Amino acid sequence: MVFKPNYNQQRAERNRLKQAKKDAKLREREDAVARRKAEQEDAPPDAEKTDALREV
Repeated sequence: MVFKPNYNQQRAERNRLKQAKKDAKLREREDAVARRKAEQEDAPPDAEKTDALREV
């Protein structure tokens, strides 16, 4: 005997997967931002100025 498809359950599963993918992407972006900020704070401010002067 074949069961009728449960469209509400299928839709809920698709929405759960989409939300999980969005959350993972958002976490990845936030981690990248945190890494960039940490690198900026770790770099001495004098190094940025001397690099700029060397390029001129």
